[in-house]
Amino acid sequence: MTRGAPIPKTMTLHVPFRIVKRGGRKEMQLPTEASLPRQADNALVKALARAFRWKRMLDSGEFTTIAELAEREGIAVSYLTRVLRLTLLAPDIVEAILDGKQGPEVTLARLMDGFPEEWARQHLDTFSERG
Repeated sequence: MTRGAPIPKTMTLHVPFRIVKRGGRKEMQLPTEASLPRQADNALVKALARAFRWKRMLDSGEFTTIAELAEREGIAVSYLTRVLRLTLLAPDIVEAILDGKQGPEVTLARLMDGFPEEWARQHLDTFSERG
């Protein structure tokens, strides 16, 4: 049995990635060619759940005003209204978020900044890069 070239003691491996903030935490983002199973953004899913829960509480008459609900939840009215706005997302966008299939540019912070109310414009504006 013959032996070829000696095995080097050190190996260098280059992995292209970038660090992005998602839901208040840092995450490694691999190139689009790399396929990994997607995971839902927990902060975004939690905010959606809260938004729809709060909307249901207001719609049912359990709370008559947003201020009353905010006081009960122990949060600022402005925060509650920004999260509540998530209920205006197009259903397919909500489904993509819950399945972890939303684009990397769709983050809670970005959605909290606002988005168009019209579902057709959400696809153009929400999922495209802002200048």
